[in-house]
Amino acid sequence: MDPVEAALVAELARRSGLVWVELGTPPRAHPVSHVWHDGAVWVVSGGGEQPLPGIEAAGDAVLTLRSRASRATVVRVRASVEVVRPADERWPDAARVLLADRLNVAGPDPLARWAAIATTSRLVPVEVLEAPGRLGDGSQRAAPVGSPATTRTAGPWTPGRGRKAPPPLSG
Repeated sequence: MDPVEAALVAELARRSGLVWVELGTPPRAHPVSHVWHDGAVWVVSGGGEQPLPGIEAAGDAVLTLRSRASRATVVRVRASVEVVRPADERWPDAARVLLADRLNVAGPDPLARWAAIATTSRLVPVEVLEAPGRLGDGSQRAAPVGSPATTRTAGPWTPGRGRKAPPPLSG
C-alpha cells in the first residue's frame, strides 16, 4: 500500500466510529465499533460485546470505511486478521485504548471479562481494493439476513390509524 493510501485509511479509521468487516463464505458485512491504534483496526467481539462471527478463523477480511458526513463508501481495504490473546504483550495496551473509547461498558471489570471470554482482534490493512477515483459500480446492497424475529400477522389495532381524512371544507 502506498503512503498516500495508507494515510487515507488511517485518517478514515481514526475519524469513524464504525467500520464494516466482511467475513465468511459467502461474505457478510458486519458493522463494528473499533479503535485505530498502532497502525491497525482493533475490535473486541463476543463475550457480551458486539457479535463478529467467524473472526477467529478468518485469515483476512475486507474493511469498508465510510465518510462520517455522507455515509458513502470512501475506501475498501483487504486486511489481515490477527487474534490477540491476553498473554500477548500488546493486549494490555490495546485493551486500555479500546476501553477508553467505549461509551457504555457493562459490568464492573470489563478488562477481566474481555480477557476471559471476549475476542480481541487486530485487522491490519494490506491492500486497497477500492478508493476515490476507482470505486466499484455495484450498489453494495445485500439481502437482509433471515431472522425468526418477524411479524407474521397484521399489527395490532391503533387508535387513529386507518381513518379516512375528513372531506375538504367547501367555501
